[in-house]
Amino acid sequence: MKKGYIVLIAVVAFFLIIFMWVKGIYNDMVTQDEAVTAQWHQVETQYQRRLDLIPNLVSTVQGYANFEKSTLTDVVNARASATKVTIDPSHLDAASLQQFQQAQQQVSSSLSRLLVSVENYPDLKADQNFMALQAQLEGTENRIATERRRFNEVAQGFNTYIRRFPQNIFAGMFGMQSRAYFEADAAASQAPKVSFPDNKK
Repeated sequence: MKKGYIVLIAVVAFFLIIFMWVKGIYNDMVTQDEAVTAQWHQVETQYQRRLDLIPNLVSTVQGYANFEKSTLTDVVNARASATKVTIDPSHLDAASLQQFQQAQQQVSSSLSRLLVSVENYPDLKADQNFMALQAQLEGTENRIATERRRFNEVAQGFNTYIRRFPQNIFAGMFGMQSRAYFEADAAASQAPKVSFPDNKK
């Protein structure tokens, strides 16, 4: 009987140790998974900030006669398309991230064309509202680049963790999937060039 109790205690202790070990791995995965999701929301916040600036920018530019209507239309359409793309951060695979990036790249391209076109309108370049919006756009583009870089760092840490042994054994069981990265696309990550007017002219 005494030997039976010892065996029983040993078995219980063994399973308790295994349970605590697996629990630790699971909790670490959840913590890192939540960190990736939180950082993704930071990325989305900065992109949304840029989208929120566009109506004011378009409204300011529309006030100047003879400005290229097609350029404004492109900006408005790109913004509308970007607002339709939503991503579930828990299923952030390469395909969904590429779709998101393409929509945001259209916004970047249309804004770049608009800012280049403004060079032909000295009065618009000197408009205080427009100058303020330019500065806000430039700041937002920098924030976007920063948050994208941080997202890649957090996602890399999570991906590395769940691919290592023994975590890789449990990752699939717990529904943990690798996250895609923002690619270092020079055209997609380059902020629109903001040219401030020379007040001396």
